[in-house]
Amino acid sequence: MNRGRVLVVSVGVVRPLPWHGRTVASGIAKTPVAGPVEVTRLGLAGDEQGDRKRHGGPDKAVLVYPDEHYRAWARQLGDLTAPAFGENLTTTGVLEGDAVLGSVYAIGTAVLQVTQPRRPCFRLAAHHGVEDMAVLTQRSGRTGFYCRVLRPGHLTAGDTVALLSRPEHGITAAEVHRVLNVDRGDHVAARHLLDHPGVLPESWVALLRKRLDGHLDDQAERLHGPAGATPPPS
Repeated sequence: MNRGRVLVVSVGVVRPLPWHGRTVASGIAKTPVAGPVEVTRLGLAGDEQGDRKRHGGPDKAVLVYPDEHYRAWARQLGDLTAPAFGENLTTTGVLEGDAVLGSVYAIGTAVLQVTQPRRPCFRLAAHHGVEDMAVLTQRSGRTGFYCRVLRPGHLTAGDTVALLSRPEHGITAAEVHRVLNVDRGDHVAARHLLDHPGVLPESWVALLRKRLDGHLDDQAERLHGPAGATPPPS
């Protein structure tokens, strides 16, 4: 898809989020905002992240989530209202399979570049109150994707998402998610990703190289939270 549209623009402040007897800081509970919102190199004005090591920063400044996924989630979980996945931009017309890493889009007066798919974590489960929500999101491929800000500006709901350029390598957020998180034994696809320097974050390059050397990473803490957390009563 070459064009899409922004349906909802949302920001959130850091709040305590209960999870298995602990409390984690998170900005996942976002609220839609009306009118033009400023977009800086670090994201939308008024938006916060609780874990700045794993969330936010220049390469994960803006989280995009396709509205098309909400219909599929409704069949599993009932109706959800955007931004139920902690996204900054709820969009239509650009899915993970359309979002080639490195693609550049103009939205309002801002220019964004697709950087990576979202890796679902346990905060999704805590936010929804669904124990395996991060796992469900990962298996479904309905993850959303991150963008960096190439040109700060302003955007608002209703703005067009206009494709300005797309790299020839064709590697999409959907493909990277599949190889990194789901089909983790697909060494052929992993080598293909590694054959395109600069497409993946360096930490993911290192992760894939370790897998090719026979060392499979553990996803448990990301998906289920820190070890030692006490499960909620049944």
